[in-house]
Amino acid sequence: MTVHTTPAEAETSLPTLDLSRLHVSAEERQVFIAELRTVLHDHGFFYLTGHGVDPKLIEDVVATAKRFFSLPLEEKLKIEMVKSPHFRGYNRAGQERTRGEQDWREQLDINTEDKPAEIGPDTPAWRRLQGPNQWPEALPELKPLLLAYQAEVTRIGIDILKAIAAALGQPENVFADIYQPQPSQLLKIIRYPGRDVAETDQGVGAHKDGGFVTVLLQDTTPGLRVRTEDGVWINAPPVPGTFVINTGELLELATNGFVRADVHDVIAPPAGVERFSVAFFLGSRPDATIPVIELPEDLKRAERGISVDPLNPIFREVGQNQLKSRLRSHPDVARAHYGELLASEQLATTGR
Repeated sequence: MTVHTTPAEAETSLPTLDLSRLHVSAEERQVFIAELRTVLHDHGFFYLTGHGVDPKLIEDVVATAKRFFSLPLEEKLKIEMVKSPHFRGYNRAGQERTRGEQDWREQLDINTEDKPAEIGPDTPAWRRLQGPNQWPEALPELKPLLLAYQAEVTRIGIDILKAIAAALGQPENVFADIYQPQPSQLLKIIRYPGRDVAETDQGVGAHKDGGFVTVLLQDTTPGLRVRTEDGVWINAPPVPGTFVINTGELLELATNGFVRADVHDVIAPPAGVERFSVAFFLGSRPDATIPVIELPEDLKRAERGISVDPLNPIFREVGQNQLKSRLRSHPDVARAHYGELLASEQLATTGR
C-alpha cells in the first residue's frame, strides 16, 4: 500500500464564513467582504455556514446517495460512464485518474441536464460534452433529488461568486457574461472505500479544481486536506451544517493569481470505513474565454501570476479546459468516444 509523505501536516482548521452576513446590513456585508478577500488570497478554502439549504434536502441527498452505492454492481454498471460521450454516469473505484494515478472512489457524475449538441465538421470537440445524464432505473427518486440539490448549490455558488466579485472591487455581476445563461453544473456523489479495498491511500490525488467555485458536502468521515503555499497540509474534517468552499482555476486566471486555487487531495479512509461526499463544481459556459480583471491597485500589487504546471497547462478557453480535464481523468471514456483526439499530443498528455 502506497503511503504519501508530506513536508508537514497541520491540524489548523480552515476559516469559517457565514453567508447570511451578506444580507444583514451594509456594515456587516462590508466586514464579510473584507474577510472573504483575505481568505481568497491566503487560502482559497473555507467552511460556509448560513447558506440556507434545507437540512432535510441535505439529509435526503446523503441517504439516497448511500442507497445508490449499495445497489448491486450490475445495476450501477447499466449507467457506466463509458457508455456516455458526455462523461456522465457511474465509475467504479479506480476508474478515474489524477495525474495518471488511480483515484480510489466510486462515483456518479451528472451535469446540466440537456440534449446532445448538433455536431458538424467544424464544431469544437468540447461541444460533445453537452448532453443528457444517465440515471439508475433501480433508484428513480435519485434524479429529482439530485436535480433539486444541483439547483440549490448553483444558487450558493453564484451568491459566492457575486461576493467574490465585490471582494475584488468589481461589480457583483462581473462574471455573469461568462456564466449566463447557463453555467457548467458538474455534480458528483462519491463513496470512498476503506484501505482494505483501495490499493493505495489515494482517494483523490493532489489537484486544483478547474471551475469558479466548488461546494463540497462532507458526511462524517475525514480525509480532505488542503496544501498551503508553504507546502503544509491542513486537514479539513467534516463540520456539521457546513459546506467546504474552494476557488478554482478560472478565478486564478481571471485575477492573475490574486485568488488562490489551492492544491488539495483526499486520503482514503481506514480499513472497514467508508467516506461519502457530494461535490459540486460551478463553472463557466464552455464557449467562454476567461478575461483578466483589472483589479484595484492595492490588490493588483498582490497578484502572484498564474501557476505553471507542465503537466496541466491552464487554458483561457473554457471548453478546451473542460475537455482536457475529462479526457485525462477518464481514459476509458476518451478511448471509447474521442479516439481521434488522443492522437493530439496536447490533449493526450495533459490534464488534471
